[in-house]
Amino acid sequence: MIVHRDGCKEPSRARRAVSLPDGEMDGSVAANLRWVRERILAAAERSGRDPRRITLVVVTKGVRSDRVREAVAAGATVLGENRVQEALPKIKALGETVRWHLIGHLQRNKVKQAVPNFDLIHSVDSPELAEEIERRAEQAGIRQRVLIQVNVSREPSKHGILPEAVDDLVRKTAALPHLVLDGLMTIPPPSTDPKRSRPYFRWLGEKAEELGRAGRPVRELSMGMSGDFEVAIEEGATLIRVGTAIFGPRGMTEGIEGGPA
Repeated sequence: MIVHRDGCKEPSRARRAVSLPDGEMDGSVAANLRWVRERILAAAERSGRDPRRITLVVVTKGVRSDRVREAVAAGATVLGENRVQEALPKIKALGETVRWHLIGHLQRNKVKQAVPNFDLIHSVDSPELAEEIERRAEQAGIRQRVLIQVNVSREPSKHGILPEAVDDLVRKTAALPHLVLDGLMTIPPPSTDPKRSRPYFRWLGEKAEELGRAGRPVRELSMGMSGDFEVAIEEGATLIRVGTAIFGPRGMTEGIEGGPA
């Protein structure tokens, strides 16, 4: 069971929106990746968690393949992409050296391409999408791991199921034989203050506990990006999605991100 912790200490240094202290980002992917890992360990220590239960998903949206290779060479083992069409050339180029997660919204007409290529889909947000993934997974002869994306903040511009509909979607998704429902995902409202993300992360952790008590254990909580991943870890995140803190701001990644990572 995933348990959030009350009374965690806040990070000791003020951070910018992308959670990078002034002067520490030097443009080296390896150095930035090392810095992120150090912050993961520190956040896990503050909250009494085992850092081995926290997986860093390195977000490569808008990042050139050569810089993605730098991250892999520096030890990145799980990469996350927002769009299927951008991910496919990178998946082909890197082969099976890493695992790929789809962290962005998935359109039903892209499911056929997504299912064979992604180890985990973070963004199931409707029964119809779950059923289409089930159909394609059955055709491929696999069981597809998925997370349910919850729009905890109820923002109209965001994808995700509304909080009151989570239980029903969990029940329907868990009943599909070719899907493995691993957990929940959320994206809080953007903010320059990481503490403002805490209530949304806490809600997701409490929902995971509630589901566990009801006999539907939740293995994974995907929450936290470059600006707030330490708070997410303190609240029970097992998957954090970090791109900007590793590859640099949007202009440096040569792409347009669909929301911060």
